Amino acid sequence: MSKQPAIGMIGIGLMGHGIAWNIAKAGYGLTILDHPGNQPTDDLREMGVQVAARIADVAQAADVIVLCVTGSPQVEAILTGDDGVIAHLRPGTIVVDCSTALPESSRRMAEAVAAAGGQFLDAAMTRLPQHARAGTLNLLIGGEPALLEQLRPLLQTFSENITHIGGVGSGHLMKLMHNYVSLGFVALLAEVAAHGQKAGLEMATLIDVLAQGGGGGTALQRISPFLLEGNPASMPFTISNAAKDLGYYRQAAEASGMPRAIADAVGSTLDGAVSSGHGQDYVPQLAALLKP
Repeated sequence: MSKQPAIGMIGIGLMGHGIAWNIAKAGYGLTILDHPGNQPTDDLREMGVQVAARIADVAQAADVIVLCVTGSPQVEAILTGDDGVIAHLRPGTIVVDCSTALPESSRRMAEAVAAAGGQFLDAAMTRLPQHARAGTLNLLIGGEPALLEQLRPLLQTFSENITHIGGVGSGHLMKLMHNYVSLGFVALLAEVAAHGQKAGLEMATLIDVLAQGGGGGTALQRISPFLLEGNPASMPFTISNAAKDLGYYRQAAEASGMPRAIADAVGSTLDGAVSSGHGQDYVPQLAALLKP
């Protein structure tokens, strides 16, 4: 691309809104899809972002289409649906999938995009909505190194660290591994905190002991505000999304013939919270939900 590419984006949720804001702030022309699941877009409109009513309009307006949706079913519907992106894809268009997705699905979608004359990059994200807004996400890239270099200026508008993992699907696999570890740590801490509360222990003391020993780290930092103040907003990630991510990891592990007994236990904890009606609670709130 000899000129700055026009960007289309589908998925302006908690993560996507921050990404879109940074892309627009950097001066890229941006068209987003109007959707009931979007966060409020008034600030984006004030920045000159165009809002399209149909996927076709986004595809026709864009040189690069960024997806930031819930998971593989949504990605596949957006790309391969009867009136989806591929049906309206202009030759040479690049699809960048920032969603959390199954690696085998990503490989299928890459093949479908390539058959339509486009290119595909998975750019899985780690960190949280506040980092998306600050432009400091971590991106895990699956795809051709040359395509990553072509898109690096765009990706740098909303990320702090960009790591090339390997071929298509590898970025999404690494994201699933990362989220399993991250969410597993928080689930473990939530369970022990529930035990501590039942035993009458002070949460501040528990946190200090863990921080001074082997329990310190990012997971403890993220759950601590809820344990101390009842505020889960330091990790605004819903239990239903966490359960979905653990389900994806378990599917990927099963497909690879890898053990997943611990992942099954974490997944069972998250699934139980969802089935009891707490799917929209944030992950730190597991500490309260697990308390008898």
